[in-house]
Amino acid sequence: MEEGKKHFVLVHGAAHGAWCWYKLIPLLKSSGHKVTALDLGASGVDPNRLDEIATISDYARPLMEFMASLPEDDGKVILVGHSSGGLSCALAMETFPGKIAVAVFLSAFMPDTLHSPSFVLDQYCARATPRTWLDTEFAPASSSQPDFLTMLFGPEFLCSRLYQLCSKEDLELAKAMVRPSSLYLHDLSKTEKFTEEGYGSVRRVFVICNEDRAIKEEYQRWMIENYVVERVMEIKESDHMAMLCEPTKLFDCLSEIADNYS
Repeated sequence: MEEGKKHFVLVHGAAHGAWCWYKLIPLLKSSGHKVTALDLGASGVDPNRLDEIATISDYARPLMEFMASLPEDDGKVILVGHSSGGLSCALAMETFPGKIAVAVFLSAFMPDTLHSPSFVLDQYCARATPRTWLDTEFAPASSSQPDFLTMLFGPEFLCSRLYQLCSKEDLELAKAMVRPSSLYLHDLSKTEKFTEEGYGSVRRVFVICNEDRAIKEEYQRWMIENYVVERVMEIKESDHMAMLCEPTKLFDCLSEIADNYS
């Protein structure tokens, strides 16, 4: 790649897929950056069924395999995780810290190294009310996996919590494309803590979306206080889906990050 150009690896959140980055990708590519947007397990066009993706490691396998395939001498990537994609990014940061220039948590769940990897999700769920989830449906993955809870976002949740400032077209796209997913709390609660030598050694930037109704600004700032980052950036007037709601503002943030982290 040309000097000053970076390789962005985009990691979606629960129920979504690589498709949700469709507005951001051309902006990054038109500036000369390389972009890889991945479908995690049982997401987007990934052929696996959710009941076959029983652990967070299974779910993040496409990202981990991609990171493993990167040559050591090919330059470090900028890892961008959205929403629950922050936890998948944390797994990659733990295993491949030397391949990542900076990790960007875009209104994303950001774990620490003191508590269980499930801690930020546990705290989020503890603060949630029945109205938080609206018409989201939760169910066991199967009778043999009662602790493995799946979730399917309903149209009211999509409209009122995730896409309230997005275009009607993007909302309809989401209604057609989202798939059942999971927060993998049953597995994350048993997963070993992330380490300062791995995950904690990678520089981190948090991008706040101040009109987010899913992971509210207050909770985003709580995660930043819980595990301090190098830099905090904000996207004003953005709902949870900044890549669709305010793609140009997100591009500007990522361009500035690319200029400052090599």
